Amino acid sequence: MRILSLNAWGGRIHAPLMRYLVEVDADVICLQEVARTPAAPSDWLIYRDHGVELPQRANLFEEIRSALPGHDGFFAPTARGDLFDGDRAVASEFGLATFVRKSLTVIAQAQDFVHGAFSSHGWGPHPRARNAYCLRLFNHEDGYSISIAQMHGLRDVAGKGDTPARDAQTQALIDLVGRIWRGGERLVLCGDFNVLPDSRMFGSLAALGLTDLITLRGHTDTRTSYYEKPGRFADYMLVTPDVEVIRFDAVAEPEVSDHRALLLEMR
Repeated sequence: MRILSLNAWGGRIHAPLMRYLVEVDADVICLQEVARTPAAPSDWLIYRDHGVELPQRANLFEEIRSALPGHDGFFAPTARGDLFDGDRAVASEFGLATFVRKSLTVIAQAQDFVHGAFSSHGWGPHPRARNAYCLRLFNHEDGYSISIAQMHGLRDVAGKGDTPARDAQTQALIDLVGRIWRGGERLVLCGDFNVLPDSRMFGSLAALGLTDLITLRGHTDTRTSYYEKPGRFADYMLVTPDVEVIRFDAVAEPEVSDHRALLLEMR
């Protein structure tokens, strides 16, 4: 089974991103920062916040779903706010997207907020709400069940250090995973956690038997050349001991975001 995790950066590197998602041929794709705008008048819209303007691919979720007809798509929004087509405001949802190959059976799933709550009339105050999504699959080819969870961790302007809010987020994530995962089965946890490798989060997750593949395998960078700030850690993938890792990489090329894709091949 091949599992991919990536912060899609709103689809800003659109054509390379779409090619990569098709060519990588992953069984499960976990994406953060994905927009869904059913009434979009244009392919591209603009996110505006306190003088910052960022281009967003308006219907990235639907585009990926169309490009992957052999997968089922699941969307988990954190908020509904305005993107802009010139001066025209367009209501858009933003959040997590997960794509699962149709030959895998989804036998359980859960989504919930790990920080804050859904905002239906705007993006909400900083630090903005964050959610997580967990599903349990049955792999018919190899005859086992596996749970896969992803999260986009909260962003704090003070940095990526430990805080009470991040501790609470970790506990909320553990509680969510506990609704779906059966202990003794394979578990994979991934996403853009927005924490440092020495975060208390990893000690808490170790209690579930989870080990981080980024630090364990000596990776020191999960960002691409599009990210120009210091501090190169953001994205992680953790597995339980019963996951046999065939290959794992924080993919340097192609660059399809300001984050690297994390790609796991396992059985």
